[in-house]
Amino acid sequence: MELDIVELSRLQFAMTAMYHFLFVPLTLGLSILIAIMETVYVMTGRPIWRQMTKFWGTLFGINFVLGVATGITMEFQFGMNWSYYSHYVGDVFGAPLAIEGLMAFFLEATFVGLWFFGWDKLSRVAHMVVGWLVAIGSNFSALWILIANGWMQNPVGAEFNPMTMRMEMTSFFDVMFNEVAQAKFVHTVSAGYVTASVFVLGVSAWYLLKGRHIELARRSMTVASSFGLAAALSVVLLGDESGYSATHTQRMKLAAMEGMWHTEEAPAPFTLVALPDQEARENHYAIKIPYAMGLIATRSLNKPIPGINDLVAESEERIRSGLIAYDALMTIRDARENTAPAVLETFEEHGGDLGYALLLKRYVEDPREATETQIVQAANDTVPTVWPLFWSFRIMVGLGFGFIGVMAYFFVRSNFGSRSYPRWALWAAVAIIPTPWIAAEMGWFVAEYGRQPWTVDGVLPTALSVSHLSVTSLLLTLAGFITFYTVLFVIEMGLMLKFIGKGPVQDVEETEKWRIRHEHRLRTHDGRDPFANPAE
Repeated sequence: MELDIVELSRLQFAMTAMYHFLFVPLTLGLSILIAIMETVYVMTGRPIWRQMTKFWGTLFGINFVLGVATGITMEFQFGMNWSYYSHYVGDVFGAPLAIEGLMAFFLEATFVGLWFFGWDKLSRVAHMVVGWLVAIGSNFSALWILIANGWMQNPVGAEFNPMTMRMEMTSFFDVMFNEVAQAKFVHTVSAGYVTASVFVLGVSAWYLLKGRHIELARRSMTVASSFGLAAALSVVLLGDESGYSATHTQRMKLAAMEGMWHTEEAPAPFTLVALPDQEARENHYAIKIPYAMGLIATRSLNKPIPGINDLVAESEERIRSGLIAYDALMTIRDARENTAPAVLETFEEHGGDLGYALLLKRYVEDPREATETQIVQAANDTVPTVWPLFWSFRIMVGLGFGFIGVMAYFFVRSNFGSRSYPRWALWAAVAIIPTPWIAAEMGWFVAEYGRQPWTVDGVLPTALSVSHLSVTSLLLTLAGFITFYTVLFVIEMGLMLKFIGKGPVQDVEETEKWRIRHEHRLRTHDGRDPFANPAE
């Protein structure tokens, strides 16, 4: 494959984003689980819950630091690698990112420090409140980032200004409550909750297999399986909402995910497995479930779902409409305030398709000079490569349903059984620790790769968004990022494994205080010494 600045810039950003998202979901989920555990500690006063909170909190802290270190770089990349994108849509895209940095991240980072260093300086209730503020800050930070990303998928609340040649926000409310952004937020944070639950479950299972920290492991498994079951169910339900949203906001992505080459009449079937053939535009060895896709994507039995071929034809029509808008835009740029009203009206009528005309800049400097062959090719460029999307989506969905089964099993054993687990189940819990990260990365691959060839869907092509950099500089920085991020990842894994191997530290003083208080309560209740008879 010939390397150019567009492909290398995409590869660099994808690499940093996927490294960063190794840390994000665990941070989101552990923050909630730790807050729950500390709440139980405050309610019961039992030292074991304090011990659990501090142990999982240490692992959260390690992960949080690495998440921050890898996340900061991504925001700088918008200026380094994607300068035209930043210029073109910065007024819109920059607003939620600024709010995330000034509000959510400062809230999260401030209270993380209070939480770690305030155990002996704050009251129990105050420290618990700080823990919940850390959790809220973490999730609030994800909200604003996903609002920004959701706008790239469905650019509402903004319009192109022909006088400034940039996108400008028209409604912050529409940007904030964008249906794609909201669906992505709840789906992504629920996936983070599943990730943390599987992590806590797996580590606890390892302790039980080794016969160490039994009480902490059993209680942690109870919390993780209960929280994880609710989260796993919500991931599937909220993923369905994302699919429904894509039906009318990103139809090409949906068609590519499903390998749907031709328009499916209602009710459309769901293709369970197949071998997509992009050249022939058909699927081989397809196994389909009748009606399922119609219910998922349209929530009806009477609405067809457009296929790739029809969507390509629609893109070609929009390219031709966009050429009219582009011609009017060039006239406006030259005339400025002296632009004739008829030209402005023409741009208003066709301006929504301007982005499609910009697809032609990959082939010709002035889109108006494009040949018929180039127009057809640009329309075909709106189809992402189908087979990786098709299979990534199915891996993600298959793992999602698997998490429901795993969490349901441990939930029943933890809450309605003897809290004893077969060794095969414990080993299975350990073995599946990496799988939520696989599912999360597959989900982000579908979301971002499925949007191609757009940086902002239907508005700005990826090929126009990059900075003017040399291939050499991109290769050097890419190698540097990979090396640095790999070192950070190795350090993080080493620290996590070290503290997991070391295990929780028992707070002897806190345990003794609780024993004395508990002994006093029992004596007050029946007048006996509860520790006089070991059998009791």
